[in-house]
Amino acid sequence: MKTIIVDKLKEIEKANNIKIVFACESGSRAWGFPSTDSDFDVRFVYVRNVADYLSVRDVKDHLNFPITDELDVYGWDLKKILVLMLKSNTTIFEWLQSPEIYYEDKAFREALWQLSQHFFSRRSNTFHYLGIAKSALAALEENNEIKIKKLFYVLRPLLAAKWCLEKEKIAPMTMTGLLELLPGNDQVKTAITELIQYKETTKEGDRIVVSRELREFINTTFERIAETGKSLGKDTFEAEMLDTFFQKTIQHYDDKRNKGERTVAV
Repeated sequence: MKTIIVDKLKEIEKANNIKIVFACESGSRAWGFPSTDSDFDVRFVYVRNVADYLSVRDVKDHLNFPITDELDVYGWDLKKILVLMLKSNTTIFEWLQSPEIYYEDKAFREALWQLSQHFFSRRSNTFHYLGIAKSALAALEENNEIKIKKLFYVLRPLLAAKWCLEKEKIAPMTMTGLLELLPGNDQVKTAITELIQYKETTKEGDRIVVSRELREFINTTFERIAETGKSLGKDTFEAEMLDTFFQKTIQHYDDKRNKGERTVAV
């Protein structure tokens, strides 16, 4: 499948006259709890020619495609990435930590990851993840039954919110990393680990009954984070570092293009 994905990315790169500088797996496969029927959620960052950014015409800042052959693919322009980073958007924080990389310029990825550390907002990230958990939690029925996919859409963001609140830094992307928040002999940690193993053998839409211990953990953790989060101050960031990174990066890849060099290391 990786070969198919890489070929698809090369096709996108050529058809849209862009340079893909980073592409990764997102979604359940990267989070560490895939099901037997999980799609491949491919996300990428691309750079256009300098001339495109200087044009008076509006330039599209994203590329998305119909889901085909288990492939869900879309990408964001570097400028969009940096605009969202200024707002401490969690998406790029996660992409850069993905354990499955399809395409990358390693120097670019490392530089962007280092830059991202200056734009972490404890409040923004905590409430972003809490909002995702709350939305998914609405699918929980009175008898504590829920689709297993939805349950993980409660658990992972809830733990990520807990991480941002308590550790005051960007949360890990993977479920394994987030489970470090819980003691080794914790019943909830054991229950989640067993659910991950079970999910690997079932389908996304299969339903399960949430145990009393796990439901209590979800409710208690959600309420505590929501209450504590109210006291968090809002963060504001300056754009100068992002502007500098943007200008240097698009010029770097434009120079490589003019020299006829490959821009992407597979």
